[in-house]
Amino acid sequence: IMTAGAVLVMWFGELITDRGVGNGMSLLIFAGIATQVPSQGGQILSSSGGFVFAGVVVAVLILIIGVIFVEQGQRRIPVQYAKRMVGRRQYGETSTYLPLKVNQAGVIPVIFASSILTVPILITQIIQSGNAGQDDNWWNRNVMTVLSDPSDWKYIVGFGALIIFFSYFYVSIQYDPADQAENMKKYGGFIPGIRPGRPTSEYLWYVMTRLLLVGSVYLAVIAVLPNVAITMGLADDGAASSLGAFGGTAILIMVSVALTTVKQIESQLMQANYEGFLK
Repeated sequence: IMTAGAVLVMWFGELITDRGVGNGMSLLIFAGIATQVPSQGGQILSSSGGFVFAGVVVAVLILIIGVIFVEQGQRRIPVQYAKRMVGRRQYGETSTYLPLKVNQAGVIPVIFASSILTVPILITQIIQSGNAGQDDNWWNRNVMTVLSDPSDWKYIVGFGALIIFFSYFYVSIQYDPADQAENMKKYGGFIPGIRPGRPTSEYLWYVMTRLLLVGSVYLAVIAVLPNVAITMGLADDGAASSLGAFGGTAILIMVSVALTTVKQIESQLMQANYEGFLK
């Protein structure tokens, strides 16, 4: 039944992608998180009181503003194109920019890091399921204890380090500065003060690594906020687990999907010569 449901969700997501606006799977994930907001908000209100609930709402609003600020942030590298002939037409000198986002990897590093930390727990449970009474060993005392306790500082540090690592790893696979520099050189483009070719590639990677440092640390901080709240005594395990849609990762996913969808709607309206979705 679960497999059939997953296939149905994937099929529905593909339909939204082909015939709708935005990425279908991302919108379904957004809807799944958004539907949990009323129930989990009511749970926090009933269990912790109105004062704590108001504090959570204020913290979430501040977090949303911060996420929007970083997600919209980009480094615009100026690019100039010299005059060139294409057939019988001459294209004049133009100036544009190359946008590099601060958070180039999106939420993918958080998903990768969470999966890596979950895999050892699942494998250990499968191996030890038929060996009752043999769970008192070095692995369980030193590794499983840390992986099973999100409030442990070792877990928090390891989770944040994995997010930073996967941010660099994912962007290094997805973004090729050498290919970008070659395309710019092919069409007569250059960055002022930087020679075309390899110097341009090295400069783009230098800028990207500096942006990645900020973006990866930002992702790590957003992801470990609930764990830090437990460690500092601001929330217990039950309160932190009930946050759900109010957690940093969930807010990051919702804001990213919402911003992407709004941009696509805006581009569709502009192509149809309308005024636009936002003014």
